[in-house]
Parts: sequence; structure tokens; C-alpha cells
Amino acid sequence: MGPEPSTPADVSPRNSTNPPPPRRRFAWLPLVLVIVVLGGLVWFAVARKQNDSGPTGAPRGRPAATVGVAKVEQRSFPVEFDALGTVTPIATAAVRAQVSGVLQQVLYSEGQLVRRGQLLAVLDPRPFENALMQASGQLQRDEAQLDNARVVERRYRQLLAQDSIAQQEVDAQAALVKQLEGTVNLDRAAQRSAKLNLEFSRITAPISGRIGLRSIDVGNLVGPSDANGLVTITQVDPIDVVFAVPQDTVPALRDALSAGGALSVTAFDRSRTTQLATGRFLALDNLVDTQTGTVRAKARFENGQTSLFPNQFVNVRLKLRTIENALAVPVAAVRNGADGPFVYVLNAEKRTVALRKVERGLTSQGSTQLLSGVKAGEQVITEGADRLSDGANVRLPGDRGKGGGQAGGHGGAQGGNPAGAKGGGKSARQEGDAGGGSTASGAAHSAANNAANGPAHPTATAGAGSEHRSGPGDGSNARGSRPERTGGERASASGG
Repeated sequence: MGPEPSTPADVSPRNSTNPPPPRRRFAWLPLVLVIVVLGGLVWFAVARKQNDSGPTGAPRGRPAATVGVAKVEQRSFPVEFDALGTVTPIATAAVRAQVSGVLQQVLYSEGQLVRRGQLLAVLDPRPFENALMQASGQLQRDEAQLDNARVVERRYRQLLAQDSIAQQEVDAQAALVKQLEGTVNLDRAAQRSAKLNLEFSRITAPISGRIGLRSIDVGNLVGPSDANGLVTITQVDPIDVVFAVPQDTVPALRDALSAGGALSVTAFDRSRTTQLATGRFLALDNLVDTQTGTVRAKARFENGQTSLFPNQFVNVRLKLRTIENALAVPVAAVRNGADGPFVYVLNAEKRTVALRKVERGLTSQGSTQLLSGVKAGEQVITEGADRLSDGANVRLPGDRGKGGGQAGGHGGAQGGNPAGAKGGGKSARQEGDAGGGSTASGAAHSAANNAANGPAHPTATAGAGSEHRSGPGDGSNARGSRPERTGGERASASGG
């Protein structure tokens, strides 16, 4: 029989050529380190949140927000109505020739301001002069015949008184006189028409205003049937503005008109920054436009400086009345909340704000009337209110040079960092970072470094006061402190 096969128990580790693999006693250590790091981050976030909040949950230790303020004014508050209007000329005339003729002269310049009756153009007058001479000659002939007929009629009446002529002849002569009188009247009318046509050969301005661009040049045949005419004249002084008034505003407007006195109307440009002219309310239309729910209104302006141009779009502001001794604040100061409108009132000594509910009135020219909630002379927040709450600390624009150190010292004192409390020359954000300790990202970075390098000494995790000490079996510390062992050394250490 052959030799019996050896069992694994007969094989001694010392006689083996390959050393057995080392036993992994510390394989769980990286997992423990990851759990410790995550727990430290969670603890730091919760502790930081509790540290930044007071007993009521209000933020504490944050840099003061820079805000803009305005005073509550007690003054006369105008009740005004704004609308979009169109500049409309009082009169527009298209100048046309009233008789047909050849245009000989043009005596105006394009864009010129002209007066009513001013000579603008001249047509060829010769045909009209000849027609006038013809009408005058015919009138003179018929007048001579009429005079002769009247003399004959008087003679016939004398003969009739002597019973020397028949009554029939006298009546016939009287009828002839009347016939000639009618002819003379026709001739006189023809003569006047000829004179009028001769006058029409001189074209004058029908109204005062500004002349537009010329449409016909010298040498063209013009007449009453021309569609465009010679030129257009638009009256620019005075001038009207037509705008729409909402039907809900009509009762207040009618009450203001019934009170007597002229209502002031101001015209602004499209940006509402430049005042163009000031006029008076003129008239209100007699019906409501069913499509828009508005009523047309008209205002009249003196336009000597020609600041208003025909068909120009302008912003109209109609002043209805004035409220005396009203409390007014900028529109940006009033904010809307779940409980209604409110404002933030500034405590100038403590540099804090208080939330106050108010009752809002009318709004006009960027100001809002407040009926209750504030007093004259108090300061309200107009800018930066989105970051505020009741009792929050604020900083005014003039406090930037001297308030930065106070804000940084306050944040440093709450964060437990003496350097943050002393950092008066830095900005609020820099001091808040120095005084409040490391951020969450800084803590994560520190924990990651500790896990990789293995802290050899007690280390504060995220500035919270807890310590993490390296144990004797810390593999990362072993790798970081001495060279890696060989396979035989690891096996000896495992066996020992």
C-alpha cells in the first residue's frame, strides 16, 4: 500500500512555504470613522441652528441689514387722477383753391406759423379779371336800358293823366321797367361773383396755426376738387387733450365740478418726468363707452411754447381736491401681509424696527395716505424691508463706517470667538464669519482631513468642544506615522 495522504492538520504553518494571510482585525475601523464624522456634522448643524436662534426662534447674531428710511410727513395731500391722453388740435384745415387756376406763387414755408387771413398762394388772376370786366359791362348796359324805361314810364303816366294814351300802354311800360330791374340785379350778382372769384385767386389762411408739408408746387393746375389740397394748417395754441375717465371716477369728478372753480390739469411726457404744460378741465362727454367702461373728457392748454404737439400721447394728471393735514409716506414703505397693510417703524436709538399695522388711504404722486398706525415725524423703512422682521436690528447708510465693528463684535461674541469680538475694523460679513466659528463646509473639510490623516492629538470637531482621540488600533494613524510593514511582519503581529 502506498503512503497515506497527509491531512491539513499535519501541515505546520512553520513548514509552509507561503505565510498565511493576516487576520483583518481592524476592518470595521473606517466604517466607524465615517459614522463618527456624519454624527459630528449633524450635531454641529443642530447646535449651530440653536445657537443662532433665541428662545422665541428669532434670528440672533446675524449682521444688521442696511435699510433706507423716510419720515412720516403731515402735509396737504392732493387727490389726483392719472390717465393717458392724446393731444388734439382745436381746428385743422386743409387749404384748397376755391376756383380752378394755375398756381403762380407760393408765399409760405413748410412748418411756418401763420395768422388767419395771411396770403399763402396766388393763382393766375387774368381769367377772373376778364370775367369781372364782362360782368361789369353787361351790368352797365342793362342799367342804361332800365333808366330809359323808367323815363318812358313817367311820360306815359303824364299822357294818361291827360287822357291822351291808353292804360294798356302804361301798364306794358311799367312791366318793362320791372323786367329791366330784374336783369340789372342779375348783372350785379354776376359782377359780385366775378369779383369774388378774383379774390379767390389769392389763397389766404383760414385759421391761425402751423403749416404742414406742401403737396403741390408752382405751375400746377389746382381746383376745389383736389383731394389733398395745397397744404394743411393745424391750430396749436391753444390746444386740447382728450383722455378717458373710468366710470367709477365720474361721480367724484362731477362733485368737484359742482363745487365750482376750474380743475387743474397737468400734462407730462411718456416717462412722467417732464412737465409739458398746465391747463384746465374743459368738458365731460355725455355717455359711457360700453366697450371700455370709460367716459371721454377734454382739457385745454395754453401752448405758446408749442410743448404739446398734435396727436402726441401724454400722461394727464387731473387734480380733484386736496386733503389738509394728511399723514403721507412713500408707497414703498407700505407692505401687505396676511393681516393687512403694515409698515416698519425705526427706533433710531436702538437701531431696531417695529412692525405696525396701518390703515391705508389714497395714493397719489408716489405717496400713500395713512389714516392710522403712525405719527408725524416717525421714520419708516422704505428699502430693505424684505429681510426684516419685528424687532430686527438694522443699519442706516450713514452708519456703515462706524457700525461694522459693532455688528462684527456682536456676531463674534455669540460665536465664542474672541477674535470676532475684537474685529471692529472688518466688514459685517467678515466679522460674522470670524465670530461665528467655522461653517458646515469647514467642519466637513476638517472631519475629512482627520479621517484621512488620523489626528495624533485631541482635536475640537467643528468648534463644538467635543474631542476625538486616536486609538491604538487606528489604521490611518499607523499609516501616517510609520512605514508599512511587510507581509511577514503583519503575520507575526497577528500571531502575537
